Amino acid sequence: MWTNFTEWWDLLPIFEKIYYSIALPSTLIFIVQIGMLVLGFDSDHGDGDTDTDHEIGHEDASFHFFTLRNIIAFFMIFGWSGPAFLERLGSNYLLTIIISFVLGIIIMIIMAAIFYLMSKLSYSGTLQMENAIGKTGNVYLPIPARRAGVGKVQIKVQGAVRTLDAMTEELEDIKSGSIVEVLEIINQNILIVRQSR
Repeated sequence: MWTNFTEWWDLLPIFEKIYYSIALPSTLIFIVQIGMLVLGFDSDHGDGDTDTDHEIGHEDASFHFFTLRNIIAFFMIFGWSGPAFLERLGSNYLLTIIISFVLGIIIMIIMAAIFYLMSKLSYSGTLQMENAIGKTGNVYLPIPARRAGVGKVQIKVQGAVRTLDAMTEELEDIKSGSIVEVLEIINQNILIVRQSR
C-alpha cells in the first residue's frame, strides 16, 4: 500500500503535490479539532484563560471570522478543491487558485456563522439581578418598613421563579402575599421594592 502511495505521489505534477501537501495535514488537524469539540474539549469560547482559538484583531466581537478552526477549514477546502478543479480545468492554474481561494473563504464564512449561531443558542444560568428591575412578585416573608430589615420576595426572573432578598422604603411593613414591584438593586443582591398599587 505504501509503495502504491509513493508511486502515485511521484507521478503527481508539482502543482498538485502542493495542493495535497496543504490538504492532508489540514484535514488531519480539522478532524482532531472536531473530535475535541464533540468530546467537550473545545476551547473556542473567547473568555477563558485557556483560549487557544481566539479571534485575531477583535477580542470582543461576537462573530469570529479569523479563528484557528476557520483557518484550518480554509486550508482543508483550498487543498482538496485544487486537484478536483485541475481535473476539470486542465492546466489553468490561475483559475484553479482563484476558485480554491473563494471556496476556502466561503467555508470560513459558513463555519463562523455556524459557531456564531451556536453561541447565540447557549444559555447562561447566572442570575443577572438587573433583569428583575420593573418586574412584579409576591412577598414571601414580610418586608420591614424604611429599610429596617430584609424580607423575601418570589419573582420570575430569566424564566424561573426565584426567592430573593428585598427591602422597602415605604412607611409601613409589606405583608406576606402582597404584590410588589422592583425599583432598584442595592449591594448587587437586594431588591428595593414598593407595594404594587
